[in-house]
Amino acid sequence: MGELPVVDLSGDPHQLRAKLREVTHEVGFFYLTGHGVATRLVEEVLSAARRLFALPEADKDAIAMVRSPHFRGFTRLGGELTGGLTDWREQIDIGPERQANLHGDGDDYMWLQGPNQWPDAVPELRTALTAWDAALAAVGRKLLQEWAIALGSAGGVFDEAFGAEPATLIKVIRYPVSGTTTQGVGAHRDSGVLTLLLAEPDVGGLEVEVDGTWLEAPGRAGAFIVNIGELLERASGGYLRATRHRVRLTGEPRISVAYFFNPRLDARIPTLELPPELAGRVRGVTVDPDDPIHATYGANAWKSRLRAHPDVASAHGHVNT
Repeated sequence: MGELPVVDLSGDPHQLRAKLREVTHEVGFFYLTGHGVATRLVEEVLSAARRLFALPEADKDAIAMVRSPHFRGFTRLGGELTGGLTDWREQIDIGPERQANLHGDGDDYMWLQGPNQWPDAVPELRTALTAWDAALAAVGRKLLQEWAIALGSAGGVFDEAFGAEPATLIKVIRYPVSGTTTQGVGAHRDSGVLTLLLAEPDVGGLEVEVDGTWLEAPGRAGAFIVNIGELLERASGGYLRATRHRVRLTGEPRISVAYFFNPRLDARIPTLELPPELAGRVRGVTVDPDDPIHATYGANAWKSRLRAHPDVASAHGHVNT
């Protein structure tokens, strides 16, 4: 395979479902076109991102993630870990603006709900990302509906888990030209359901593991790079593939915006009953005894945040239970 396959969301529904089913069974990654997200909104998001990363360090430190018990805010270069190793990128993490669970009621993962930290000097970032969340949530819901039908289920089978308030997450990221390591992000599988990535066109760095080989996946104008996470692999009994991927520093600066479309924190993703012709091709869910996939989304997200940001966990007394 020389490059990732392309899926047109605006195409014939029968062809779309067949393509989605096969591409995410075989590869787990693809370019998505025909998504309907306005070019002007893409430009607004990237422009606001560039202004964010151009701020003085003091402005970024004022909204540092370590100040937030909800894992929201800015992370400096080298401030995140994947697989226990340092990722060399800077970023801001933004989620839905909701009231924090200040009384500690419920499971620990409810700490992931709360307010964001926004840079005062870039007010347009909040406007752009609020519109981005709405636009990409619509794309995510459409994709999940089509996947469900493609796998022999009702189109609304995931609706209850996502409801009116999915636990989305936006990461606005800058990869520098070089750093103390070539690891922009270490090899991993996403812990949630669905990821849509906006990457600057023709800029490389993202690599996808396909049958033991690392395939380059540069950004493409007008397209998102889409992959599924562990919970959608689990929901399909392993028919769909959550694929390992990584980002390497390439000597070119790079901005990307990762959008994670995930259900309510307390939601459990239903397991689909596949028709016989698909059930016979199931590979089974990837199992790592040292890294179990939790049925509840929040528990899955919580383990990932604690590992990636131990400084935030330590600052707020969070522990992995």
